[in-house]
Amino acid sequence: MDANRFWSVAKVNLFCMLCLAVLTMVSCENDIEKVKIITSKKAMPLEKGKGVEILYSDSAKIKARLLAKELNRFAEKQPYIEMPKGIKMYFYDGNQKVNSTLTAEYAKVLQFPDNNIMEAKRKVVVVNEKNETLNTEHLVWNQKEETIVSDAYVTITTKDEIIMGEGLESNQSFTKYKIKKMKGTINLKK
Repeated sequence: MDANRFWSVAKVNLFCMLCLAVLTMVSCENDIEKVKIITSKKAMPLEKGKGVEILYSDSAKIKARLLAKELNRFAEKQPYIEMPKGIKMYFYDGNQKVNSTLTAEYAKVLQFPDNNIMEAKRKVVVVNEKNETLNTEHLVWNQKEETIVSDAYVTITTKDEIIMGEGLESNQSFTKYKIKKMKGTINLKK
């Protein structure tokens, strides 16, 4: 084979390899966002829902009703439900009458085998049947014990007084409560 023919074949082969390399690079374009989703270690919800209603009952009696704009259920080692767009919750007495409400901008329910614990965050408001209002940024509702607790700053507004403190323990109907590190305007009856 003469030298001219060798270099011609070599140029053609080199040209073909370059074209193949360029085509391979062009055809292998990845959407960076899709790659991030696939390689992300963030938990993905097993189920999603919008405009969800959950009823909590005991012995065929409704104890609470939860409304959420969006709900995501995760099946991790410790399963949980997240409601990132807020909740409105109604608590019922033994006669199926609403005796308190709870609203929050975010909520998360930790699911234990025999118990559900709900954590509410951001602009949490609880109102009882006497129209007394609790405002805080964080509280925890224990479904089994029917209690509400908070270690955050709380403000309770009643007809006659405003009470503030660091932390609170209450029944879920918010009719009997104890404020920790209390301060504020308090009227004492004689």
